[in-house]
Amino acid sequence: MLMRDARDPASLPRLFVGLLAIALLWPGIHFSELDLGVLLASDSQSEMGRFAAAFWPPAHDETFVELLLQATVQTLAIATAGMTLALLLAVPASLVASRALSLSAAYRAGRPGLWGQWLRWPVRGLLIFLRSVPEIVWALLFVRAVGLGPTAGVLAIAITYSGMLGKVYAEIFESVDQRPAHALMQAGSGRLAAFCYGILPNVAAELLSYTVYRWECAIRASVVMGFVGAGGLGQQMDLSLRMFAGGEVASLLLTFLILVLLADQLSRVLRWRLA
Repeated sequence: MLMRDARDPASLPRLFVGLLAIALLWPGIHFSELDLGVLLASDSQSEMGRFAAAFWPPAHDETFVELLLQATVQTLAIATAGMTLALLLAVPASLVASRALSLSAAYRAGRPGLWGQWLRWPVRGLLIFLRSVPEIVWALLFVRAVGLGPTAGVLAIAITYSGMLGKVYAEIFESVDQRPAHALMQAGSGRLAAFCYGILPNVAAELLSYTVYRWECAIRASVVMGFVGAGGLGQQMDLSLRMFAGGEVASLLLTFLILVLLADQLSRVLRWRLA
């Protein structure tokens, strides 16, 4: 009787990939100077204990709650206004950067025309530039330009997120079956009509889900940019940390958690309505 080899044929490739991952991870740990032993030191544990104990109970006096509500509304306004401006640039840029509505792709089996490339690649380069600079850097630049306040945060989110949304939207448009849109264009339909009837119905749920996710990220980003003077919950948290008011910080963190949970539930409801 012939004995079958019981060894997994993929064991050696998996071992090689595992060793390669460790070899690549080790320099990162070394140069980042990661030292988890610091967390186990007695001084660090006692300091973390005192810091955590200051968080309870969360601040709930009337004056601070009023400030908290104002900061929350301002954070939501910064994120929403920034996303709105980002969409105004991202939507048309994604339509230009995507080959889904290319007439040359419809007629010549995917060989893009010269004019399409000349227009498409500069737009893609612009989207790369917009998303390559972190929003916190844009916020620092706009704080210098327009002063402290929410305007800097709105502009920073608008610039960075327009690059992110434009790139992902273009990839989503190209990931679906483009034959319905091409058939409409071959029949004489305009590109906008071909997009609305041939592509958009197939990607609406994915676009909506990603947009709401990016809005949630914008809320987080607006909190971070508050530390550089862009207003909202981040600026209030910076003030509370400077005053060592642990209870206020705890209330701010709980508010931030509630905002993220509400954004997640909103995304789930919208995806369910479009399903």
